[in-house]
Amino acid sequence: MGSSNRLFNRRRSVHEILGGGLVADVMLWRRGNLTMGILLVTLAAWVVFEKTGYTLLSIVSNVLLLLLVILFLWQNLLQFLTGNRCCRATPAPPLPELYLSEDMVNEVGAFIRAPVNNFLSASRDIALGKDSGLFFKAASYLLLISIVGSLTDFLTLGYISLVVVLTVPAFYERYEDYINPYMILGCRKMQQLYVKFDSKFVNRFRKWILERQKLS
Repeated sequence: MGSSNRLFNRRRSVHEILGGGLVADVMLWRRGNLTMGILLVTLAAWVVFEKTGYTLLSIVSNVLLLLLVILFLWQNLLQFLTGNRCCRATPAPPLPELYLSEDMVNEVGAFIRAPVNNFLSASRDIALGKDSGLFFKAASYLLLISIVGSLTDFLTLGYISLVVVLTVPAFYERYEDYINPYMILGCRKMQQLYVKFDSKFVNRFRKWILERQKLS
């Protein structure tokens, strides 16, 4: 399929757009066992939270408490069974060292710095009224999030979002040749509607603001 027929005239594949690494493999079912495992684990977690009434904090606390008790009993029982013999060393539990290295922290900081800066810059432009189109887009997204949030809880929304992330990209990659014509047609229709909305409402609102500024 030529790049001219692809959505947004892109040249890269879906796998390359998603980063081409492990995350892309999971999202596109290149590692089906891992993707299925993530879906099953999240489904089990959702059922536990929804049916038992546990919260995330209580689950994490109970799991950590259980882990600490097991490790504590393991170490002390081994010392008791060996009788503190000087010639036999007590094997330590197979627990790796847990620490955050400076390189790891720097990599995470560099990864999130650009998106956060872009968000802050866009927020400043919206607050100062520099980009009316961006303002209406952000307002539309927030309104959509508010509507969805009123219909479901955060946990269910998170699980549904994960299912969408792990199914829609793979479905699109597989049936891209059939989906792209309809997507391109839909984007053109949306652009036409946005141009009409911008000319009828946004431009009038912008002119009204400029007139008010001149009068003041």
